[in-house]
Amino acid sequence: MKQTTSTILMIEPTGFAYNPEAAETNSFQRELQDFTPGQVQDIALLEFKNAVTELRNLGVEVITIRDPENAGTPDSVFPNNWFSTHAEGQLVTYPMASASRRNERREEVIEQIKHACQCGEHVMLEFFEEQETPVFLEGTGSLVLDRVNKIAYAAVSPRTSLVALQHFCDKLGYEAVTFEAYGPAGELIYHTNVMMCVGDTYAVVALDVVDEQDREKLYTSLSGSGKEIIKISKEQTHQHFAGNMLQVENQQGERILVMSKAAYESLTQQQLERMQAHNEHNLYLPIHMIEKAGGGSIRCMIAELFRKR
Repeated sequence: MKQTTSTILMIEPTGFAYNPEAAETNSFQRELQDFTPGQVQDIALLEFKNAVTELRNLGVEVITIRDPENAGTPDSVFPNNWFSTHAEGQLVTYPMASASRRNERREEVIEQIKHACQCGEHVMLEFFEEQETPVFLEGTGSLVLDRVNKIAYAAVSPRTSLVALQHFCDKLGYEAVTFEAYGPAGELIYHTNVMMCVGDTYAVVALDVVDEQDREKLYTSLSGSGKEIIKISKEQTHQHFAGNMLQVENQQGERILVMSKAAYESLTQQQLERMQAHNEHNLYLPIHMIEKAGGGSIRCMIAELFRKR
């Protein structure tokens, strides 16, 4: 069992935009009055293409799929929220809080993922959307997975339901470690991957956004599973997406910690050195438009593809 993969999926946006429906529970989004919708899309597309190029230049296998024109899916650049793949052969699809995001679960994309990963089982959790009181679990936005130790870290929020989380854990054999964490306005933070990242030998985590009653539980779980804990601050998390990182590897087996340029520039020299000790490369990518208008960063743009072992 490995924590990282060298194959990822990224969705090329055709209608990227601020999504007011999603913004109801994502205080990281900003409506940018100084840009036309066309400019927002054009800049986001340039940022996306640059990110793909830089990842490929470092030897990561990047599969890209272009979103259909006029699909009405302004957040499609963040595919990690609606599916995940697992080395045991499962594809999991998730219940999404925003109705427009449910349209991202296109059958032709699902079939491509199944083929790429040789998935033998499709665990469909979207039935939670159809319940009398719908609940949600937005993929590896809601879940930060320690794949080796089978631990699912989850900050409870309107997008991260304990009921749906337990169903995931029962199906895939994970243990849940849950906590409350708070965003810039004191609200429950919308996605766990905004404030923490778990790598193979380390974890980057903003402990000071976690409720005081839950901090020791989270710290103990991370350290008990052998991770070096690299702390980031509330300000780095809320203002610069410093927790929204992902460790991947390249075809040569070198480890790469991927983050946005905004996150990189917010980090101290000591933090960077500690991260570099666990990775052959720190890759930082400029995605300012995607971060501001979309309220998500580079980790959200990367869906890991784990081929069945």
